[in-house]
Amino acid sequence: MPFVVRFVPKSMSSQQYGETIKRLDAAGAGAPQGRLFHVAFGSTDALRVSDIWDTMENFERFGQALMPILQEVGVDPGTPDIIETHNIIAGT
Repeated sequence: MPFVVRFVPKSMSSQQYGETIKRLDAAGAGAPQGRLFHVAFGSTDALRVSDIWDTMENFERFGQALMPILQEVGVDPGTPDIIETHNIIAGT
């Protein structure tokens, strides 16, 4: 069953988010296996991120690439909420 991973860092600017995405792409981890959806939202100085993943193994593998990059750009992601999905409805 897919699950949601919700990151609510104390502080993440749009600049830090953009740099994180750039570095993930450069590392070949910008479109990781198993991530079904990704959304970033919030104000430009307090972004939040939610992903939907197919398996914990794929999420943990991605985390090995993500965590050092977040540290380099100065983002403390905190502990993510991990929530099992009840239903996913894709739009057309």
